[in-house]
Amino acid sequence: MNYLKQIFRYAVPYKTYAILNIVSNIFYALFATLSMLSLFPMLKVLFGDSKPLYIKPKWEGLGEITTYGESYLNYFVTLKKSEGSDDVLIFMVGFVIVSFLLKNVFNYLAMFFITFLRNGVLKDLRNDLYKKITSLPLAFYSEKRKGDTMSRISTDVLEIQHSFLSILELIIREPLTIVFTITSMFIISIKLSLFVLIFIPVSGFVISLIGKSLKRNSNKVQKEQGHFLSIVDETLSGLKVIKGFNAERIFSTKFEDSTKRYYNYSNKLLNKQNLAGPTSEFLGISVIAALLWYGGQMVLNEKTLDPSLFLVYMGLAYQILTPAKAISKASYSIKRGNAAAERVMDILHTDSTLEDVSDATNKTSFDEAIKLKKINFKYEDEYVLKNFSISVPKGKTVALVGQSGSGKSTIANLVTRFYDVNDGHIEIDGTNIKTITKHSLRNLIGLVTQDSILFNDSIKNNIILGKENASDNEVIKALEIANAWEFVKDLPNGINTNIGDSGNKLSGGQKQRLSIARAVLKNPPIMILDEATSALDTESERLVQVALENMMKNRTSIVIAHRLSTIQNADEIIVMQKGEIVEQGKHQELLDKKGVYSNLVVMQSFQ
Repeated sequence: MNYLKQIFRYAVPYKTYAILNIVSNIFYALFATLSMLSLFPMLKVLFGDSKPLYIKPKWEGLGEITTYGESYLNYFVTLKKSEGSDDVLIFMVGFVIVSFLLKNVFNYLAMFFITFLRNGVLKDLRNDLYKKITSLPLAFYSEKRKGDTMSRISTDVLEIQHSFLSILELIIREPLTIVFTITSMFIISIKLSLFVLIFIPVSGFVISLIGKSLKRNSNKVQKEQGHFLSIVDETLSGLKVIKGFNAERIFSTKFEDSTKRYYNYSNKLLNKQNLAGPTSEFLGISVIAALLWYGGQMVLNEKTLDPSLFLVYMGLAYQILTPAKAISKASYSIKRGNAAAERVMDILHTDSTLEDVSDATNKTSFDEAIKLKKINFKYEDEYVLKNFSISVPKGKTVALVGQSGSGKSTIANLVTRFYDVNDGHIEIDGTNIKTITKHSLRNLIGLVTQDSILFNDSIKNNIILGKENASDNEVIKALEIANAWEFVKDLPNGINTNIGDSGNKLSGGQKQRLSIARAVLKNPPIMILDEATSALDTESERLVQVALENMMKNRTSIVIAHRLSTIQNADEIIVMQKGEIVEQGKHQELLDKKGVYSNLVVMQSFQ
C-alpha cells in the first residue's frame, strides 16, 4: 500500500463523501447483522416453542445477555399472542422485511457516496498527470514510449480508482460486518464461537499464500499493455510508410508478439485472482461443515443450544463468508492498484530538469540581442554543438545553414529552452534564459517547425494557440499574410473547418502555411523558422517567402534553412559543420570566398 498511500491525498477534497460512505457502511454492517438476527423471533413463532412469559425480565448484566434477550423475546411474543397469532406473525415478517430493507438502503447509500469520491480522485489524478506530461522536457519522451504513457493515464488510473473502493471496503464495511456478526455469534454461544475462531487464522494464511506474486504479475501486464499501445500509435503515425513498403506483416508480427505476452501475463494474473473466491468459499464451507457437526452435538446431545438459535447462528456464520471473500478480493485488488500507483507515481515524481529557478523573472520585452556564448551541447554521448557562439541583434535576420546533422535545429531547441545547454549560456538582453520563466521566454518567441504540427480541430482553433482571444478578422489577416486565405476561404466552413487528425485533410504546403499563420497571429518580437518552407512546392514557397520577408521586417529572426534561395537577404548567414561555425557573412561575401557555402549553393543549383 506504499504507493496507494500517496494517492490518498487526492481524496482530501472529497472527504465529506468519504465520511458519508463510512457512516453508511457502519449502518450497513449493523443492519446486515440485525437482518439475520431478526429471523430468530420468526423461527420461535413458527416452531411454537416460545415459553409464555407475562413478567418483563430484568437486566442482569452482559454475562446474561443471551438469557435476557431470549426472555425479553418470549415476553414480547406472549404480549403479541394475546392480541392474536396472525398479528404476531405479521409483526415478525414486517420486522424481517424492514431489517433487510434498511440493510440494502445503506448499501446503496454507501455506493452512492463513494462514486463521487472515486470519480473525483480519477479526475484530479488524470488532470495532474496531464499537467505533468506537458511540463516534462522533450528529453523525457525520447526515452519513453508514448503508448506506455497513454496506458498510465488511462488503464493504470482506472486500476487505482477501483482499488480505492476495495480499500474502503477492506478497512470499514467488511471488517465491521464481521465484527458485528462475530459479536452476535459470541452472544448466542461462546463455546461454539471459540471453535470457529480456530479456523480463521488457518483460512487467512492459505489465502495470503495465493496473492504473494500478484503485484509482480500485475506490473508485467500493465507494462505490456503500454508496449502494444505504443505499437498502435507508431502504426497510425507511420501508416503511409508501412503500406508503401508492404510492411504490414512486420508490424502485425510485432503486435501479435506483444499481445501474446499480454495474453500469457493476463492469464497468470487472473487465474491467481480468480483462485481467491473459490478458495475462501471452500474454506468457509469447511468451517460451516465443522459447525454443523459441533453445533449439532450441542443441540441434539448436550441440549445446551436452542435449535432456533443454532439456525440463526449458522446463518450468521454463513454471512461471514461474503465479507471474508470480499476482503480477500480487495487485498488482491490493492496489490494490483499498488502496482498501477507505482507506475503513475513514477511520472508524477519525475523531476523536470527544466524547472524555473525560484527567483526567475518575467520578461515582457525584447530590446537588444540574443547571444549564444561558447555553447556545448549533447543529446546523449556525442556533442552536436562545440564552443558555439553567435549574436543576433534586435531587428536582424540570422540564417543557419549546413548539412543535415550539423546542429542547426538544435539551436532552435536551445533558444526556446526545450533543452538546456551543457556548457556556456544563452542570453536575451544580457539575461541568462535560465533565470527567465519558461512561460515568459516562449511568449517572446514564434516558432514554425519543419514538421507542420497541427491538431484535430478547426483552422481557427489551430491558429489562435498563441492568442486565444483573437477575433475572426485577426485570424483572417494572419492567414492572408501567410498566403493561406486563398484556400481557406473556399473550404465549406471557412476558418471553422475541421482539418482532421494532424491536419491530414490538407496538403503539406497548406499545413505549413497554417503553421506560419499561427506564428504570425502570435506576433512575437523573435521569430524562429526551422526549415519553415521545406515542405512547400515551388509556387507555395515563393508566395510564403514573400509573406515571411514582410513579416520579418523590423523583427528579430533566426532562420534555419535547407533551401539556400530562401535566405539570400539575411543580415548574416552562419555556415555550420559538425556543430561548429566554418563560415559566416552575407550571401555575396560567402559566395566570393568560394568555400563551403559556395559549394552548397552550387550543389543545390544542380538539384
